[in-house]
Amino acid sequence: MLSPAEKQAIEEEMRHYANRPSCGLEALKIVQKHRGWVSDEGLADIAEFLRVAPAELESVATFYNLIFRRPVGRHVILACDSVSCWIMGHDRLMQRLTAELGIRPGETTPDGRFTLLPIPCLGACHRAPALMVDDDLHEAVDPEKVGEVLGKYA
Repeated sequence: MLSPAEKQAIEEEMRHYANRPSCGLEALKIVQKHRGWVSDEGLADIAEFLRVAPAELESVATFYNLIFRRPVGRHVILACDSVSCWIMGHDRLMQRLTAELGIRPGETTPDGRFTLLPIPCLGACHRAPALMVDDDLHEAVDPEKVGEVLGKYA
């Protein structure tokens, strides 16, 4: 069941759309912001609220790679693996991240603090390699400074 805060936020967002179903992506983002991810139950609740088929909403949720359909850590690290980032040292950055965190891409640290996910592009090719932690973009990341970057998210 959607919380009153989730319903209110979705209703406010719906004012910007011609009809309820058009607000599907925004509703998914709202529920994810409140819960950290979108469970099957959460997706069904949103579908009922928007009066759409759950399968229709699932197609939206699985198309957008920033809708998390399984639990993630308190902080999500998105590591850009575009061509520009690869050329500028993505492999060294990933080696350092996995060593520092003790996890592989797609995994969450045992303490639930971080989830490390690859992403096709962060739009920071001019300052590669790049990664994003939550909503914070980090450009031209020196692998030796990964500890400093992660330390900001204690």
